[in-house]
Amino acid sequence: MTDTAVRERLAALADKYETSGFLPGDPSWFMHQVEGIANQEATAFVASSLSYGRRDQFMPRMDWLLERSGGEMDAWIRSGNFSSDLAEKDPSCFYRLFTRGDMHSFLMRYRSLLLESGTLGGYLRFVVKAGTGIDAVAAICAYFGSCSSASIIPKDTQSACKRVCMFLRWMVRDSSPVDLGLWSEFIDKRTLIMPLDTHVLQMAAKFGLLSGRNASMSAARKLTAVLAGIFPDDPLKGDFALFGAGVAGEE
Repeated sequence: MTDTAVRERLAALADKYETSGFLPGDPSWFMHQVEGIANQEATAFVASSLSYGRRDQFMPRMDWLLERSGGEMDAWIRSGNFSSDLAEKDPSCFYRLFTRGDMHSFLMRYRSLLLESGTLGGYLRFVVKAGTGIDAVAAICAYFGSCSSASIIPKDTQSACKRVCMFLRWMVRDSSPVDLGLWSEFIDKRTLIMPLDTHVLQMAAKFGLLSGRNASMSAARKLTAVLAGIFPDDPLKGDFALFGAGVAGEE
């Protein structure tokens, strides 16, 4: 394809997939099933943090968490009531490589943040002075990577931090049938980083947007810069084009 053809194709794919029909089966679906800003934020953060691997295996785990919380994820974490189901240092499997003890550590760390700052958004509003996506990714990694929950949240930004970047897309992008835009006032969506995994990397290569096979933060930022040339006011609109086309098997 020519550059013009690629731009037109990506724009068409983004419009095709950024609809409410994208939600069923996607981890972003969970944050639309609860009410209240704090509850949506907490549900989104937990869902994004666990969203890897096969959807038919991940979705039931998140369903279980929503059921145990009674649909009130924020209040459930604040209360510490998760400890009755997820014991500290329990080595049994919760989901794939995450043990129940890992989940306990992660939720305990999250509980501390909620009790100290009110919400994760409130914490980031205070610490991310420049209002950029990469600073927000680094702040989340630094806070959660400083304890044993580092198995769930990357300890730094050396990797692509795909799940953290996806969560930020949900929280920052506004005027979307998928993303919530709860943090659009203090983080500029033009600074968000592309959620990059091997599948998106492969689609980017097919469209001639990026070379290389390593899903690193460096690659994610390079792809984001390329997408900014196509969607200058909203680079991560391109996420729907690449991810949606990859899932659907489009060329």
